[in-house]
This record gives sequence, C-alpha cells and structure tokens, in this order.
Amino acid sequence: MRKLATWAFSFAAGIFLAQYVLAESWMLLTAGAALGLGVLALFLREPVRLRVILICTGLSVAIGYNWAFTLLVQAPAEQMADSDQMGVSMILCAYPTATDYGAKATVRAEFPNLRGVQFMYYGDAALLDLTPGCTVTDDVHLKSAAKIQDDEVTTFTSRGVFLLAYGRGEAMYSDTGASSPRWWPARLGQAMRTGILELYPGETAGFMTAILTGDSTLLSDSAGTDLSEAGIYHIMAVSGLHCSFLLLLVLALVGKKRRRLAACIAIPVLIFYVLLTGARPSVVRACVMLSLVLIAPVMRREEDSPTALGFALLLILLQNPFAAASIGLQLSFGAVAGMLWLTPKLNGLLRGEKDRSRAFRAVSTSFSATCGALMFTLPLTAHYFGFLVLVSPLSNLLCLWAVSGIFAVGLISVLLGFVWMPLAAVVALIPRGLIAYVLTVVHWLAKIPYHALYYTNPFLKYWLVYFYLLFGAAYLCKPKARRKYALAATLSALSLVVTVKLGRIYYSSGTLDIVVVDVGQGSCTAMASGGQYALMDCGSAVSWLGAGSDAADQLLSMGCGELDYLVLSHYDYDHVSGVAGLMDRLKVKTLLAPDYWDDADLRDWVTETAESHGTAMEFVTEEETRTLGNSVLTIYPPLGSDNDNDSGLTLLCSAGDFDLLITGDMDAKTEEVLVSTYPLPDIEALIVGHHGSKYSTGKALLDAVKPELGVVSVGRNHYGHPTDEALGRLVWSGVTVYRTDKQGSIHISVK
Repeated sequence: MRKLATWAFSFAAGIFLAQYVLAESWMLLTAGAALGLGVLALFLREPVRLRVILICTGLSVAIGYNWAFTLLVQAPAEQMADSDQMGVSMILCAYPTATDYGAKATVRAEFPNLRGVQFMYYGDAALLDLTPGCTVTDDVHLKSAAKIQDDEVTTFTSRGVFLLAYGRGEAMYSDTGASSPRWWPARLGQAMRTGILELYPGETAGFMTAILTGDSTLLSDSAGTDLSEAGIYHIMAVSGLHCSFLLLLVLALVGKKRRRLAACIAIPVLIFYVLLTGARPSVVRACVMLSLVLIAPVMRREEDSPTALGFALLLILLQNPFAAASIGLQLSFGAVAGMLWLTPKLNGLLRGEKDRSRAFRAVSTSFSATCGALMFTLPLTAHYFGFLVLVSPLSNLLCLWAVSGIFAVGLISVLLGFVWMPLAAVVALIPRGLIAYVLTVVHWLAKIPYHALYYTNPFLKYWLVYFYLLFGAAYLCKPKARRKYALAATLSALSLVVTVKLGRIYYSSGTLDIVVVDVGQGSCTAMASGGQYALMDCGSAVSWLGAGSDAADQLLSMGCGELDYLVLSHYDYDHVSGVAGLMDRLKVKTLLAPDYWDDADLRDWVTETAESHGTAMEFVTEEETRTLGNSVLTIYPPLGSDNDNDSGLTLLCSAGDFDLLITGDMDAKTEEVLVSTYPLPDIEALIVGHHGSKYSTGKALLDAVKPELGVVSVGRNHYGHPTDEALGRLVWSGVTVYRTDKQGSIHISVK
C-alpha cells in the first residue's frame, strides 16, 4: 500500500470528520483516541501494523489540526464579528465584481490578533476601477462569514474568507503595490478577458472567457442552462481537463522526450495558470497531480495517480481545512477518484479481448471516463443540485473533442492578440465555429424528453440507492463476466422508467394537484389538472436559489412538457425573478400579468423575456376565467393602487368543492375590498399573503373565506416573516399552517 497516499487520505478523512461530524468539544478527545489506537498498533504484525499506524496518525493529526486552525484563525475572526473598525487598510487580492449596491472584492487586512485572514469587502461602484494590489482604506462594519442571519453557511469559509466587511465611511484608494509581480497572473487574466471581448462576439465571448479563465459571469443564462441540462457544465469550471490541455500544448512545443526541460517549463506555467484562474481547489488539484506526473520520471520514480491525488488533497486542506466544504473540491476529487478506480475496469470490460476499431475504442474510452467521473459525483450532484443528467455520456462524447480545440486554439488566438490582432482574428475563427457547434449540440440535447431527471420526484432518491446496491452486488458476485453488469444495467433502466412513472402518478393522482414550491423568501405555486399546468408567480428574494430552475424541476417531475399559464401577481423581484430561468427550460404558452408600471422596470423586463421566448403576454384588467383540465382558474384584476403589492392579481383555483386562493402580497385593506367586490367561496387552502406579513391575511379575509389550510411561502429574511401577528390570526381562525421554510415544498392533492 502506498504510504503517502494512505496517510494523506486518512488526513483528509479526519478533516471531513471534524468539519461535518465532530462537535468542537469532542475534537481533542477524538484526536487523542486515534493517536492512542496508533500507539497500540505497534503491537500488531506487519504489514497490518504500518497501515493502521498511518491511518490512525493521519486521523489524529487532521482532527488536531482542524481544532487548532479553528482556534487560531476562525475564532479570532468570529470575535471581531458585529464590530465597527475605523480606518481599516485593505489590499485587494482579486479584481472587484459588481453587486446590486456597488461592488465587492476579496481583500486582506492586518489586525493585531488576526493576521493573514481574507475578508469579503463590500464598497461602492468606485471599487470597480481598482486592480489587485491596490489599497482601499475605509471604516467597516464586520460580520461573520460563517453565519448569515443565524444560518450556517460554508460559501465563504470554504474559500478562506472568514469575515464580511461592509464599507461605512468615505473610502480612500491607492494603487501603491499594484505593479508588484505578485499580481501579474491576475493582471494577465484580466488582459486575456479584454482580448477575448475583442476577438469573440456575443455568446462566444462568455464561453471562451469561462473556458480559459474560469470566469463564467459573461455566459448567458440560456447557454448556462443548456450546458447544465446536458451534463457538461463542468467544462466551464477550470479543472484537470483545462490543465491537461495546457500541459499537452507545452509538450507539443517542447517535445515529449525532453522530460527535464518539459518539467522545468510546464510546472511554472501550470502554477502561473493556477494563480491566473484564482487558485480554485479543482485547478490546484490538477496542478499538483500533473506536476508530480512530470517530476516522477525526472526523479526516477514511478508515476502513481492515487498518491498524487491524495497529496493534492493534503496540500489544499493544510492551507484551509474549511475547504472540505467546497462543492468544487468535492466534485473534482470525486470525479478523479472515480476515473482512477472505475474507468480502466469499465474500459477493459467494454473492449474485451477482441481487436476493436479506432472508433469503438474512442467511444469506449469516452463512455468509461464519463461513467468513472459519475461514480462518486452522482450522490453529490443529487444533494447539491437535485438532478440526474441521463444524456451526460452522449454530451461528453459529442463535445469534449471540440472543447480541447476551443481551449488550445482559443488560447493561441488570445496570446496572438497581444502581438498582431489581424492574425489573431483569423485564428479565432476556428474556436468560434467549435463554440457554435458545442452550444448547438447541448441546446438540442437539453430539448430531448427525459434528458435529465429531478429529485423533486420523491422516488428518484430511492432509485439511486438501488442503483448503487445493484452494481455493488454485481461487482462482488463471481465470476467476473459481462452478463452480470448487463443484467444490472437492464434492471437499472427498467426500474428508472418505473420511477419516472411513479413520480408522475404521485403528482397527478387527484382531480387537482398543487405544489407550493420552496423557493426561499419568494412565491411559486404549481397547479396540475387533467394534463394541463399553471404556475402562480415564480420568484425568490435570494438570487442564487434560482426560482425558475426550481419551478422547472418541479413541473417536469409532474410530467409537464409545456406550461399552459404563468400568472404573475405583481412585479416584485421575489415574485418574478425566475421567469427567464423558467422559460429557458419550459415552453410557456400564456403569461397573465397586471397592467401597471413599476418603479424597478420589472414589467419591461418580463415583457421582453416573454417576447424573446415566444410567450403570449396578456394583461388582466377585469375578472377572467380559464379552464385548467378538470379545474377552473378565476383571476381577479388589481383592486388597489397605493403600491405594487396592492396593484396585483388574485387567483382562485377551483376543482369541485375544493378552492385555493392566492392573494400575492395584498395588504389587509385591499383584502377587504376583494371580499366585498367578489363573491368568494369558502376555501379549503390559502397561500398566506405576503409571506406572513403582519399587514396581510387580515381578519376580514379569514372570516369571509374560512380557510382550513394555510401555506406560508417563506425563507430566510430580515422582515420577520412569518410574523407572530399573522400566525396568531391564522391559529385563532382554526387554520392548519404549513411553512416552506420548515417543511420544504408542500404538495396538496385533491381527490
């Protein structure tokens, strides 16, 4: 057994235990226990003794290291949270990016008890004119980066950022130190982005920027959706694939036989590229592994990929144990581990002992590599992203060859642009064509029915467990023959078909099925009846949750191939932000909206989005009824004009004796106008107004419609929703209350 690999993976296991399982009070005790077991292992016989010692010491050192890092780095940062600091001098570590309220940048500041810790600084738009190495001095209010509104988060700490600094004074800027060689990689990366914009038009610019630098902010939402739905979005995240392309390019220039020269040139180039792309865990992992591959023959050592993988993981976690929570790190290492273990076995199984054609070998290699990468990443994508892409092997087969050309020729074109732009523009024609090819392929793959499945189907998670158990049993069974894997694959496919069917039955078992989709602090209610589908609102106050994507996942799991009606109550961000994302994924026939103009110009944005997706948009100015399968939608026009909330639509969905009422963000005064203007029936279910605001769901409405069930669509917020006043009125009226922040998406089935 490889000694370094054993110790490194044991260290990593200890870090993950400390990050995800162990309470802080148990860390030292657990580390001591592991060390004690290592000492007891001295009495064992070889080769078991060495293995146990390596494993136990790796676990012990990791847990102890995590405890010390928390004590010396995170704890002092947490002690400074919720404090004001005057005249703090901060050095920018990366180029700033725009926010809704100005700009933000990763910075480093020095405090007596807190040295070398990174902050995320939020300042005004003037920050965008600065470059890495510049200094900004400002009065700041510090907040914890590990806890936002009492919720534990790992987004910042996994990147080594332990405090959020909000500018509160008149910021002063200085470019002293910006010309230091330390910032050359970042400056080259920015220069490359500028060059890409000159060489590549429209969508190709965003694609090329992501491929070369890892910055996907210029990639359009529709292209990102197609890449994700086709299971090939990983090419946008700089990782081993890109570093391998870069290494092959260097080797092509230097020559594969000149190993020492190749190592001397390629390793600094790889390190420079790591710094240029922001030193993400995936690209650091690739750099370390490829560097070890280059060094091994020079040092007359055998190349050992598992040892290289373990050593890379060790270095990353030593730098920051909290990186264990990085989704990118988990996916990157999981993919490589699966490829190292499964890909050779599967490739050999597919090829057999026969002499296969070159085309067969290419397909076999691509398919085996994709399946190997999915081996350990399937559960991670299920947990973090909630989908299973079935066309992933096909999309990788069709596109990865083109991606290699895009990267290599694209990099050459951008570098030529620094020398002679006309020649660079000619060379850029090749990757532009390849990018168009990739985007066309993924667009059509994303249109294939059942190209992906979503874990909004409650049975899919059980199928995933069954899938792993089935192939695990096949692997353990003897003899080693193809037929047992063919049988496992057949059973998996048949059971998957049943799983999809069960999901559709689950959401269409009644006359009317309603799902209040959990979109955080926002609103989104799906309705299905008789093979027709409607959605009331599609938005979330939290932009990164993706209300449109969540709604599309839910509707597709319900069997919706085309959305008949999208009804928007009003033009507030937390009710409309997901419209574009939804339309990128699903065809929407008709959009119904109120006829008023909002201050944020969201009406214009919604209108343009509908037009660009071929959706008919109608403004409701009087009471309307629409048939939805075996149910009826009654849409009431706006009844107030004081603000956006009172200028919205109200929807009543009726199926037999069942009625659902959705009032949007209407306040109690306008609710009184509603019940006095229209003869509303006694209802069975109510989507509680304005996410549980104390100003909505008033006594007059509750007395008039007498709901039995109330659903609050709510998430983390600073408004105090749902308020005690609103909840109290609901309880006093005998309403059973459900909340999406407590129960998740809520399904109501009307028989």
